[in-house]
Amino acid sequence: MIFRQIYEEGLAQMSYLLGCAATGEALVVDPRRDVDVYLELAQNLGLRITAIAETHIHADYLSGARELARATGATLYLSDEGDENWKYQGLEGFSYVLLKDGDEFRVGNIRVKAVHTPGHTPEHISFLVADGAVTDEPLLFLTGDFVFVGDVGRPDLLEEAAGIRGTAVPGARRMFKSLKEKFLTLPDHVQVWPGHGAGSACGKALGALPATTVGYERRHAWWAEYLERNDEEGFVKALLAGQPEAPTYFKEMKRLNRDGMPILGGIPHPGRLTKAQFDRYLGEGAILVDTRDKFAFAGGHMPGSINIPAGKNFSTWAGWLLPYNRPLILLAHPSQVENLTRALIRIGLDEVVGYIPGLSGYAEGELETVPQITAKEAHALWQKGEAVILDVGASQAGHRRKPTHRGRDRPSGSPALRPKGPGGLAQRALLRPSGHGGHLPGGLAFPLRFRGGTASHLRPQVLRRLLQVPAPSARAGPGRQLRGGPPLRWGGNPGKLPG
Repeated sequence: MIFRQIYEEGLAQMSYLLGCAATGEALVVDPRRDVDVYLELAQNLGLRITAIAETHIHADYLSGARELARATGATLYLSDEGDENWKYQGLEGFSYVLLKDGDEFRVGNIRVKAVHTPGHTPEHISFLVADGAVTDEPLLFLTGDFVFVGDVGRPDLLEEAAGIRGTAVPGARRMFKSLKEKFLTLPDHVQVWPGHGAGSACGKALGALPATTVGYERRHAWWAEYLERNDEEGFVKALLAGQPEAPTYFKEMKRLNRDGMPILGGIPHPGRLTKAQFDRYLGEGAILVDTRDKFAFAGGHMPGSINIPAGKNFSTWAGWLLPYNRPLILLAHPSQVENLTRALIRIGLDEVVGYIPGLSGYAEGELETVPQITAKEAHALWQKGEAVILDVGASQAGHRRKPTHRGRDRPSGSPALRPKGPGGLAQRALLRPSGHGGHLPGGLAFPLRFRGGTASHLRPQVLRRLLQVPAPSARAGPGRQLRGGPPLRWGGNPGKLPG
């Protein structure tokens, strides 16, 4: 049996290709949407993709299963478990097989058994794999978002992302039962290959290793002691505590992955826009996504643009901040455009109408800038009662004062400023408008987080009104940094900074 793990760093997502050397057939499990990686890998290995399987209806990325099936003619193997809300739709024109618990299929000599493992989602299935050319005993367990290295899939996403209330606790109870009856009953030697690694929002404590074993998790996973004591209540409480906030785009991914998404037929290649094209698209409602680093953006940017620096977290931030109903223009170096486009289509942001390589020749009038203050200046303002530290996150070590406004209690769609870093202590960053986050350079960082909306509605002037900062005006070049700008005047009581 040929086995390959394909890792996408931006979403910490893992997909798999399994091939039968005897027949030349291959199975791909949980493919991402830029499917050329699987086509090229199969070709290099002398395989043809005949089967594509999914563990569940994903929330954090747009599935490439239909895209790959259209490109190869392969059969889709999908879950038929769960209630009517989570049944696959939009499968007309595809060859597909719906799987129940215990169903099996073969890809050459590879035997694959579907195991219903609800908890993360009601329809979730995992795949128990045996190399039939050697033995019928299971060798691999492809667990999707059921079991990770050192963690299990969060059961609250239907509630957090899809808005289906009252599902988190029942999901946690189903996870306990799945672990007890479907995971711990397997032999210790079975290898566990999950759908995500460290950095994914689908769990809270995912390990960085690419794989584990049933025996290792049985002995060392945080949840193992609860299963050993048969402590379901303790497990439920521990599993639901401290889960990260679900990005707003997860709801859109759930819908598209269930009902179907546009078939791209290849990787889009946005072209460089002329000044006339650029102006026309902006006039029609396009959003300029400025992918320069935060210091360049602070030095000078076009009003209304959104700063999401190019990097491994680009997909996640784009999902947080960009709407799905407006065209996008990238401000990026030409060498970055393809990778940024791939990062966007992985979460269904397909309408990239073009790019510009810089502001020169495109921007008219004065650029907006972002004033910055040092941690020392922020401290002085706070001591004088001219600024207040706004902590809307969960309680952390080193925070001695009650937050002004708790994040999970804020009104729907309203921004919240959340300290970032160990214990809310200072870290070097800068205050950025347009929703990508606010940070104080060398001081406190406040990423903006949203629930029930996107940050496309938050403009620099809105953030200035929030903070009561006078509007700056400068013809700043792309690298200019403004320090010692207007103070942040929130009001508040003087005191000593936490830590």
